[in-house]
Amino acid sequence: MMTGFGGFGLFGPVLMVLFWGGVIALLAWAVGAVFAQRDATTTQLEPSALETLKQRYARGEIDREAFETARKDLV
Repeated sequence: MMTGFGGFGLFGPVLMVLFWGGVIALLAWAVGAVFAQRDATTTQLEPSALETLKQRYARGEIDREAFETARKDLV
């Protein structure tokens, strides 16, 4: 009396493929989200060269002439 497809009949293999496809898709999404979050965190921690230059000027480490010269080089 058993057909070899379990209690789901012919839909058993289809459901199995959908299940494993979903598991693989979920894992791929999770790995992508982890790497995207890591890249975003790294980018936020490192200020741009222009930001660093502005901070140095604000702290008084360089004068206006040095700031303008360096800003022209960066832009």
